[in-house]
Amino acid sequence: MIERYTNPEMGSIWTDEHRYQTWLDVEIAVCEAWAKLGKIPPASLKVIKEKAGFDARRVDEIEKVVKHDIIAFLTSVAEKVGPDSRHIHLGLTSYDVVDTALSLLLRRSLLQVRKRLVALRKILKREAVRHKKTVCMGRTHGVHAEPVTFGFKVLVWYAEIGRHIERVDRAAETIGVGRISGSVGTYIHLDPRVEVLALKRLGLEPAPVSTQVLQRDRHAEVMGVLALIASSLEKFAVEIRHLQKSEVLELEEPFTKGQKGSSSMPHKKNPVRCERISGLARLVRGNLHVALENIPLWHERDISHSSAERVIFPDSFILADYLLTETIGIIGNWIVHKDRMRANIDATRGLVFSQSVLLALTRKGLTREDAYQIVQRNTLKAWNGNLDFRALIEADLEAGKHLSPAEIAACFSLDPYLEKIDYIFERVFADES
Repeated sequence: MIERYTNPEMGSIWTDEHRYQTWLDVEIAVCEAWAKLGKIPPASLKVIKEKAGFDARRVDEIEKVVKHDIIAFLTSVAEKVGPDSRHIHLGLTSYDVVDTALSLLLRRSLLQVRKRLVALRKILKREAVRHKKTVCMGRTHGVHAEPVTFGFKVLVWYAEIGRHIERVDRAAETIGVGRISGSVGTYIHLDPRVEVLALKRLGLEPAPVSTQVLQRDRHAEVMGVLALIASSLEKFAVEIRHLQKSEVLELEEPFTKGQKGSSSMPHKKNPVRCERISGLARLVRGNLHVALENIPLWHERDISHSSAERVIFPDSFILADYLLTETIGIIGNWIVHKDRMRANIDATRGLVFSQSVLLALTRKGLTREDAYQIVQRNTLKAWNGNLDFRALIEADLEAGKHLSPAEIAACFSLDPYLEKIDYIFERVFADES
């Protein structure tokens, strides 16, 4: 269950302690920059770097009184540093610290998401290659279309995850900026060199221009990537759910020892993990809407975005990490029923080969319309009468005028559906090199 899910790498990024530590990292980087410019004595910088710290409980205690998180944080730091704390936060506004630190938190979180995506992509490649020639039914509109291979299905997902990795990298670049530019972004009480030096120390680039905050289109782009990832994972989960239906049963998510599917029906093996992915993906997409609403702030800044971001960022990253972890576990251990896949191809009694018959007739000189009428006439007979489509074509006098028994037999072979699978795999894998 999600409430029992813990990932120390992702979860620790969004703790109060780590957030306060990142704030402190920004403050010290600014102090170092001021010291290089001669505004903070070396001795004071030494004291600050040695003594600066905070007590998270103390910060919360102070905030209950002052109703301002950064002031509470700075008060806690000052209690540890002493008189030299007067040099901390010199010329800054709160969001010089908060927004710069938030960029660091988001970038670190994106790195964790990227690690999960890489791990998922590796498993998808393994499964795609393993089932490259495992023939199964391709469906459009939920209806049997033409045969594909199960590896081909997975290869589509593999390529999609590759695009998400690229999106994560672009989002990390977009959010890899900070701002140390004062109350409305004009450096009125700052030297722009402080921003350059401090952000270099933190591994960020200065935003070319900002108001009191970094502009929220950057943050919405990050949320957009998470929403896209969640949507793809739900797409995979929905496919697994469909293929696990009793009538289909080509695929099953793992069913572990001791697991029970229903309180009343002992036979049930439900795709509960995939259903959970579908449900939680909706939350991530919903949080994207909030991020988009945070873009139009009043003038140089209002505070309407702040409270929402305290919810959507940790929740969305932890959810995304959870969804990726679940997907890795499901796909890495799923049960593939190859025999059922083949049986389902045969379930429509040859109807899925209708296009092959159609094209064979047109190659003999028939117009497409005439060929279509011959084929559709027999497909409808097969469908409505529960008859074998191949037998109907073999008995059709008009079809027999143009196609020999061997040519009809060739239309119902699975071999042609495998001929270009290698080409598709090679093209996908070539694109990644």
